Amino acid sequence: MSDGQQSAGHLALGLPVRETLDTTSPAAWLALDTGVRILAAHPANRLPTRNELRGLPGGPLGPASESRLALALCHPNGRVREAALGRATDAPGLLPLVVVRCADWAAQVRDLARAVLADATGPELAPAAPLILLLSRRDRGGFALRLLERVLRDGPGPDVGALLTHEDRAVCRFAHRIAVDRHLLTPAELARRAATAADVRIQVLCAEAALAGTGADGYDAVVAPLLAARSPQVRSAGVTGLRRTGRHGEAAAFLADRSGLVRACARYVLRQGGTDPLPLYRSMCADPTRHPAAVAGLGECGSRTDVETLWPLTSHQLPAVRAHAVSALCALDAVRPDRIRPLLDDPSAVVVRATVRALRPYAATLDTALLRARLMPDRPRPTRIAALRLLQAQERARARGAYPGP
Repeated sequence: MSDGQQSAGHLALGLPVRETLDTTSPAAWLALDTGVRILAAHPANRLPTRNELRGLPGGPLGPASESRLALALCHPNGRVREAALGRATDAPGLLPLVVVRCADWAAQVRDLARAVLADATGPELAPAAPLILLLSRRDRGGFALRLLERVLRDGPGPDVGALLTHEDRAVCRFAHRIAVDRHLLTPAELARRAATAADVRIQVLCAEAALAGTGADGYDAVVAPLLAARSPQVRSAGVTGLRRTGRHGEAAAFLADRSGLVRACARYVLRQGGTDPLPLYRSMCADPTRHPAAVAGLGECGSRTDVETLWPLTSHQLPAVRAHAVSALCALDAVRPDRIRPLLDDPSAVVVRATVRALRPYAATLDTALLRARLMPDRPRPTRIAALRLLQAQERARARGAYPGP
């Protein structure tokens, strides 16, 4: 028996709604809606009728009557659902089922549910926001979403603020979009949210909004928190913000950032300020121990003249430098498979992964026997995985006719 059937059965026995299902879960309400319809197929289903609904006491409903009304709102008979909607305002806890009925297949039920929901306020709709967003994916599910958006955009700011920390990711994103559009958060608040949010979309949304609302004097409150963020998307926005605040030169500190996106933004800002980043990269690569990612940056903006600087770095003592050197050679289209191949046996997994990426375009030219030898159990796991991936790439090349085979 499914959770929805079980919940429907408990309601039919008279148990209160809040003791029967998790009222904060959109899935629980939808499961109940399905469970009642399954329960209706049994002869002794104990579901309410229209006559029973007429006999419910006037005014706010008690727990037992609320349970009966919940069953009626999910009843397979459209006339019963329609009659139940006439009493829905007497049971505020069943608002989620009114939201469900707003997407009902029966036009009469759907229209009445929408008329009932149309009078709801922001604080009343907010608890049902996860369900509303979930139902908006259905063919007739857009009404409740439009209503929620309208009351949040036109209503008091705290109604939106209450949803900014919601545990449901879709609700949190939805609330942040409205908060940004309504300018409910200051640039400093947006920067802090961008730096601390776990969701990438919220990070980017808040970072862009924070920068759009700041000027040359916004470094401490806006740009600095963005630059200190763990997210590369947020740090890249902060680096771009250096240009807005007239601090182009400070982008040099991010030329060797671990993120390629941040490095690209740093180069852009430096060039906008009249500084060529290439000499800075060459200087850092003279001793890459302090800035391993500078090696990757050199490959991203260097030229063929930098290849001879990069090859010795493939044997550097630091794994990060070796891996970035391999990536830089790829970026400069200077990979020589015979010189790169020994790195398949590198003790660092990150170097081995970079080597696979470098050798994959040349897989058709690699010695098959050499790769198969690296599948043996005595080889380190990263090396075995690398050999397998290159053999698979070799097979694909063979299938395309790029490699005649042994």
